[in-house]
Amino acid sequence: MTFTTDTPDTTTTTRPTRWDAAADHLESLRTLRPAGVPADIPEHDYAVPLGTFLTRWATGRPDATAIHFYGRDITWRELDAQVGAVAGWLRSRGVGPGDRVAVFLANCPQFIVTMLATLRLGGVHVPVNPMFRAADLTHELTDAAPRVLVAQSDLVPLVTQVTAAHPDNPVLAGLTVASTALGDELTGPPVPAAPFAWPADDGGTDWSEMLTATPVAADEVTVDPHALAALNYTGGTTGLPKGCEHTQAHMVYTALSIHLGRGSVPGTDATPAVAVAFQPVFWIAGEDAVLAALVDGATLVLLTRWDAATVVDLVESQRATDLVGLADSFQEILDLPDITDRDLTSLTECTAISFVRKLDHDLRADWSALTGTVLRETAYGMTETHTVDTCTLGLQDGHRDLAAEPVYCGLPVPGTRILVVDADLEPLPVGEAGQIIVHSPSVMTGYHGRPDATAAALVDGWLLTGDTGRFDADGALTYLARTKDMIKVNGMSVFPAEVEAILGEHPVVGTVAVAPREDARRGQVPVAFLTLAEGAGTAGSPVTADELRDWAATQMAGYKVPEIVVVDAMPVTATGKIRKVDLLAQLDAGEDA
Repeated sequence: MTFTTDTPDTTTTTRPTRWDAAADHLESLRTLRPAGVPADIPEHDYAVPLGTFLTRWATGRPDATAIHFYGRDITWRELDAQVGAVAGWLRSRGVGPGDRVAVFLANCPQFIVTMLATLRLGGVHVPVNPMFRAADLTHELTDAAPRVLVAQSDLVPLVTQVTAAHPDNPVLAGLTVASTALGDELTGPPVPAAPFAWPADDGGTDWSEMLTATPVAADEVTVDPHALAALNYTGGTTGLPKGCEHTQAHMVYTALSIHLGRGSVPGTDATPAVAVAFQPVFWIAGEDAVLAALVDGATLVLLTRWDAATVVDLVESQRATDLVGLADSFQEILDLPDITDRDLTSLTECTAISFVRKLDHDLRADWSALTGTVLRETAYGMTETHTVDTCTLGLQDGHRDLAAEPVYCGLPVPGTRILVVDADLEPLPVGEAGQIIVHSPSVMTGYHGRPDATAAALVDGWLLTGDTGRFDADGALTYLARTKDMIKVNGMSVFPAEVEAILGEHPVVGTVAVAPREDARRGQVPVAFLTLAEGAGTAGSPVTADELRDWAATQMAGYKVPEIVVVDAMPVTATGKIRKVDLLAQLDAGEDA
């Protein structure tokens, strides 16, 4: 397969027309786009099954390393064989085109193998956050309705708890559960030694059985690249998380746009890249790291979790070339006591995500001094668009990207169009702030089972993000503010309505209002102000904020668990809306609400 960069034939490619003129005008301003970055990607390059690339590398680079995991090297040939075997196991459990397979794992090779095996069958990949607790897990499994769940062995008791608690739930009752331990792919202790406790392996996992099943060959199932292939869940402003419907074509387009947006043509380097991946692969940004490596034939150095010293060890030992992380992550590496004695000069592509710490002149200068590589901002994006919508290549010259506040996102990646519009969805002039809207080949087809939410979010194929931004005179985007009500905790999204819905299930809770409190270490933290239901908190049924927080920790992922503040009454507007700003002001003032 070759990747062309010519403009596709418009007779076979349709585009929304409502905002075309404004988008074309912005594109005419983008004289700073590097010559090696095309404006578009032909559909025939991305409208292919993802497995096409696995077959390509298993044939062309069979002995090259596809995944390095704490001392364990999995070659492309072996990865292809494992994917075929697990696909065979899944098929024996009734999985076929359109069937869901949920993956409830932290980062490990088994996650990637199961995802690719599901896609080989034309199935639907459902990544499940391994930090989930009972309420989170119950909702996502019920909503996605998977036929099979592949779970981390130490998380199986939680799955059992959830299924036992809902005996009348037909999805949970019919669920096939298979287990695997994080170390099932290792042949010895993790190298480098993991700085955290690995879950104990009880020796009773299903992974070895899955790897010995009758394999499904890559060409045995005809896969439609435009069919539903993934449900990537995102938080919501009006309730529990919604599944964003994505296809294999969305995945391939995203991976191609990552590479083309940084001026490289995937799969053409004589020496493949070596990319470090520690962001959670259940998170769509982590999934994109996997996809980018797969399309490029690169080695993925996979870590179960972030640890600065371990990352440095692996960059040195594996001669890693690519590193993406929070700006805070790069600062942690710079702060290691022996860092000036380490050799990180193999790194050539380093990009930072500005959440808590922002990329600034000092961080860029210090990183360049250590590695010889310029640290750039990553991209603007969200789960609904498969996240990578902009690129910053070339815009670091003269540090122009650092002059914009708060986060400079750069130019749309090839094939993506972005506008800033007013409340009437009319395009705004350069320099004026408004809502960011996005059109690209990877915008979700809709929210799973939510036609109402889909209709509100998608207009003529454009996604209304709810985020605020503006363009500069060069057609580059600056992101100004997150979606209304979204709380960012260490870069992960928490939606107040979701937390409010879960807390509202507790019998002693009356009214709930969740709002963000700024936090120097985590960026923001959620705070839940709540009233007690009538009769709660009496001598017969005492309840405290700590007890409610402990209960919340059993129901939702740890980063979502809020601080609890019990109030006597909620301040409301004339129209009956809770005034969260007043609640936060009382908290900041240290008043008794």
